[in-house]
Amino acid sequence: MVEDGTRDEIEQLGVGDISPGLSNLAIQLAQAIDESDAPTAIAVAARELRATMQELRKLAPVRTEGDVLDDLADRRAKRLGA
Repeated sequence: MVEDGTRDEIEQLGVGDISPGLSNLAIQLAQAIDESDAPTAIAVAARELRATMQELRKLAPVRTEGDVLDDLADRRAKRLGA
């Protein structure tokens, strides 16, 4: 459950190849959360997973997706023949 979400986020961030060690650590921490029944162990692993994912997010390449303003600028440029 947590492992699946962690794998999905790592894939969406595109950091698996950039930082394979941290990515694998995040997956192992997520597995530990999924497999544990001890609340204390879950809390410790969750804290470490959160910190690891923060580091991975910092490493993620910047996406160049357009937003609403970019869409408006594109339409204006097309309208003006640019």
